[in-house]
Amino acid sequence: MKADLEGFIEEALLEVSNASDLKRLQDLKVRYLGKKGELTQLLKTLGSLPETERPAAGKRINDAKVQIDTAIQKAADRLKEVEKIQTIESRRIDVTLPGFFVPPGHQHPINTILEEICDIFASLGFRIEEGPEVEDDYHNFEALNIPKEHPARDMQDTFYVEGGLVLRTHTSPVQIRVMERQPPPIRIIAPGKVYRCDSDQTHTPMFHQVEGLLVDRRVSMAELKGTLEAFVHAMFGPEIPIRLRPSFFPFTEPSAEIDMGCVICRGKGCSACKRTGWIEILGAGMVNPRVFEFCGYDPGEFSGFAFGLGVERVAMLKYGIDDLRLFFENDVRFLEQF
Repeated sequence: MKADLEGFIEEALLEVSNASDLKRLQDLKVRYLGKKGELTQLLKTLGSLPETERPAAGKRINDAKVQIDTAIQKAADRLKEVEKIQTIESRRIDVTLPGFFVPPGHQHPINTILEEICDIFASLGFRIEEGPEVEDDYHNFEALNIPKEHPARDMQDTFYVEGGLVLRTHTSPVQIRVMERQPPPIRIIAPGKVYRCDSDQTHTPMFHQVEGLLVDRRVSMAELKGTLEAFVHAMFGPEIPIRLRPSFFPFTEPSAEIDMGCVICRGKGCSACKRTGWIEILGAGMVNPRVFEFCGYDPGEFSGFAFGLGVERVAMLKYGIDDLRLFFENDVRFLEQF
């Protein structure tokens, strides 16, 4: 048995030294030292030997197991080091090569204009308020004097969701929520995303609005015009005039569309302003007394004005863009111009 065992060990050590990868080494370990390995099977044959020979034979087999296991461990360490060196070599970086240019990011033009709008109204004393984008019917319509079956609901193509909720069609619900929780005076703007079922060259299903509200005693239409004139001058230049045209909104009375002098032709008439010299910029009006009643205000004591503008529309006029969809296509060639 001794001679056979010596030959067995020599063969095993040779195979271990010739193993070219860790998987082959693991297979050899299972073959020789596993529960069903060859050395384990040899141990099971000890019972067939004379009792006097068993201790010496068992010791030789156990010594062989230690010798082979030690050789496998050394081979594994060697192969791991080889793999480590190969990995390092494959990932080596040539520091003499020129670096890759990473273009700097910048703010989206819509966010730039939105911040500019908020800064202008903040300088006029308005504070920023926010509200939920998923609204209930009451705050989005009812409290704004738009009851069910009211024709004005047709003006706002609404996304309805389960539970009688809607994706807000304007940020006016924020005005209602503010009036519900605090008494006048109020001077706020409500910027944020709004949603309508509409998509074409000048409309998108999601867009941004900034709505404003001022409530106090003896607020007049003249203050509304002065506030919006100050905004237009700050955004587009002091030479740009504005005018108010009669209009209708259920939550304001009287209501007006606000036009400003065309920023492209400077009032001379062009295709952008349809040869009129004027471009519509926002809607506004004095808060309807019915809205005050919904919020618990006394319309005999308080008055106020409200206005709403589309951020994308302001951006289009500011940058001379004729297709609203360009803002949402994420074309770097377009965005990097700003």
